[in-house]
Amino acid sequence: QVQLVESGGGLVQAGGSLRLSCAASGRTFAGYAVGWFRQTPGKERDFVAAITWSPGYTYSADSVKGRFTISRDTAKNTVYLQMNRLKPEDTAVYTCAAGPSRGTNTRPNEYQYWGQGTQVSVSS
Repeated sequence: QVQLVESGGGLVQAGGSLRLSCAASGRTFAGYAVGWFRQTPGKERDFVAAITWSPGYTYSADSVKGRFTISRDTAKNTVYLQMNRLKPEDTAVYTCAAGPSRGTNTRPNEYQYWGQGTQVSVSS
């Protein structure tokens, strides 16, 4: 069993930055992909970015390319989502997920374990 805990959300002005963290307990991320998804009320969960634990391939949604960067710290068993040049439309609950590494891991049903989510709010 894997427990995921996100942190780092908050309120920021447009153009600002935040860094989200996703820490795992229960087992390491070895052999897994870790992804970030976001969701706003009444809408489906959208893929944001994913990273394979080894060798660290990354994938990002077009809407965040050039602004968000996903990375991992293998020693800390933690994945980060660095979000720069935030826009009001980035406002959402961001949730990390982990699952067996398969292809690009861009779909929610490819993930087994989910965190509780952290709110990111961007004011204009």
